[in-house]
Amino acid sequence: MTPMPRFLLRSACVLLSITALVACGDEAPPRGGQEAVPVTSTEVSLQPWNDTVRALGTVKARESVTVTAKVSETVEKVHFESGEVVVAGAPLVTLSGERQQAELAEAQAQAAEAGQLYRRLAELDSSQLIARSQLDTQRATRDTAQARVEQIRAQLADRVVRAPFSGVLGTRQVSPGALVTPGTVIATLDAINRVFVDVPVPETVLSSLGVGQKLVALSAAWPDQVFEGVVEHIDTRIDPATRAITLRGAFANPEHQLRPGMLMQVTVVRPSREALVVPEISVVQVGSSSYVFRLRDDDTVERADVVVGNRVQGRAEIIDGLEAGDRIVVDGTGKLRAGMPVDATPVTGAPAPAMPESPEAGAAMPALAGNLR
Repeated sequence: MTPMPRFLLRSACVLLSITALVACGDEAPPRGGQEAVPVTSTEVSLQPWNDTVRALGTVKARESVTVTAKVSETVEKVHFESGEVVVAGAPLVTLSGERQQAELAEAQAQAAEAGQLYRRLAELDSSQLIARSQLDTQRATRDTAQARVEQIRAQLADRVVRAPFSGVLGTRQVSPGALVTPGTVIATLDAINRVFVDVPVPETVLSSLGVGQKLVALSAAWPDQVFEGVVEHIDTRIDPATRAITLRGAFANPEHQLRPGMLMQVTVVRPSREALVVPEISVVQVGSSSYVFRLRDDDTVERADVVVGNRVQGRAEIIDGLEAGDRIVVDGTGKLRAGMPVDATPVTGAPAPAMPESPEAGAAMPALAGNLR
């Protein structure tokens, strides 16, 4: 057998040495010697919890109408300017009515004559000098003449367009001398001292909604102000296409900041209750499943699948999967696996934040308005 060349022998020895070193370095330490992973933990407890529902709503005037004329006529005088605040019954536009004035004078003269003749016949009837049928005929003539007078007066009243309720007028659409017809827009009129906001919400929250519940709303037009209102009405029907139900909130609007058609981000504050609440960062979301790492008595962790309810400002409600008194990992979940030992540092969890009771308490809420911009 031919002996191996010396340089090949040296190469083989070097390769064997490297292989041995690599094998020694890759050898996993026994499980009992695995180092504990440093994490922070907290104890799950029942905390006061304010459920909230957020949705986009549309502002509507409490009363709203498009002012139009009832007859075709020429505008004689306009009594308002764009944006003016008017009271109910205030004249807005006077239409020409010269022909009706002449007809009224004629009808009044005929009614006066018919009334005078009726009184004379009534005197003769009391003396039984005329037939009763003649008096009845004259009575009908008198009543017809008076009805004609009232008819013409109503026609004249239609030539003065008045505000049906108190409110703010929109842009003026007519000028003196313009011919208007039924349907011609003169202006819009909105009562906005108090406005409605219609908000569609999921049908799943219907059982927790009620008239009188508090609402807080934000508008992109007024990013530094929180508007407060109450639920005034909940619709009787659910939209079969969206499975949403519309609730109507009432908001005071003394400075007319809210305008019909404005978009609002509305938060419905539901009654406070006790719930299991954990920091939101402790919940691991994988696809449609959620879980947390729960600490065992031997300082190892196990995976606990949970059902998460609402999430509010960094806190998550746990509906199922945990019990009060369980300890869970808050920070450091990304490097954990079930069964790993941990070195847990307890942290105290703050109570779940409640919705503000006043604009001052909700000073942080205007930051949400950035979502509307």
